[in-house]
Amino acid sequence: MKVVITGATGNVGTALLRRLADEPDIEVHGISRRPPGDAPPYRGVKWTPIELGRAGAEEPLTVAFENADAVVHLAWLIQPARDERLMYRTNVAGSAQVFSAAADAGVPHLVHMSSVGAYSPGSKDRRVDESWPVNGVPSSFYSRHKAAVEHLLNQFESRVLITRPRPGLILQADAGAEIRDYFLGRLVPKVLFRHRIPILPLPRDLVLQFVHSDDVADALARILRQRPHGAVNLAAEPVVTPRALAEVLGGRHVPLSPHLLRLLANVSWRLRLQPTPPGWVDLALKSPLLDVTRARAELGWEPRFDAEEALHALVRGIGSGEQVPASPVL
Repeated sequence: MKVVITGATGNVGTALLRRLADEPDIEVHGISRRPPGDAPPYRGVKWTPIELGRAGAEEPLTVAFENADAVVHLAWLIQPARDERLMYRTNVAGSAQVFSAAADAGVPHLVHMSSVGAYSPGSKDRRVDESWPVNGVPSSFYSRHKAAVEHLLNQFESRVLITRPRPGLILQADAGAEIRDYFLGRLVPKVLFRHRIPILPLPRDLVLQFVHSDDVADALARILRQRPHGAVNLAAEPVVTPRALAEVLGGRHVPLSPHLLRLLANVSWRLRLQPTPPGWVDLALKSPLLDVTRARAELGWEPRFDAEEALHALVRGIGSGEQVPASPVL
């Protein structure tokens, strides 16, 4: 089986490379802006250098996809958040190039990594299945882009079998440095994560679902074998409340109003103290909780790591500065 992976050098991509290394009948080809070195997990992977979103990328993508049994589209930009035009070019226009090239090459199975962020707002007191609307949270560029790509996918449903994994927040120790740089920047030094953080001021409604990168990779491997059609939610238990998050960090949760948190995020963003625009706060507060019944029932998927273990791994990775080796792009 030939599997082509875009974004194979990022958080999920490297976990998927590790997972597929255990599948001797799968030949992996990676698409990346620049080919990485030959260190694990990249060893043995064939690479095609293509920058998604650039004019003319469709033709080399079509060539790279020839004779592929599946394309797994993971490539996605989160930064630079101050240049949404650049991110749109990669995230939305680049995704359209991947989908078009896969259809033109006759690829039978396309797997697009969507997100809980594609969903329309939902209450935190219930869980939603894959039928929940995917119109995003308008104030979040990430959510807008994820929702736009979901709608783009609909145009290709008649030409290729499409699977749409929609995970919660994906964490692993190796992504620690990357996630800190993307979301916290210099405002929160990594040394803080090596020690106890005594107070964590957050809104009570900031309730989140996490899943370990290796468990997402396992779900993707099952998807490649079983080829389900449509969306599949992915998240681990338990749901993480602000109190639980504070306990993982060794401190105490102090309630903060959503309005004040958004104001602080907006001011620090405008002052360039940190790289996260306030739309991320809106997304965290408004995104629904996921029902993962389909993944468990149809894929036989069961996370090896619970949500708090995944969070502990990330905190450890941030504190030690762990990162994916030689990863040039997300």
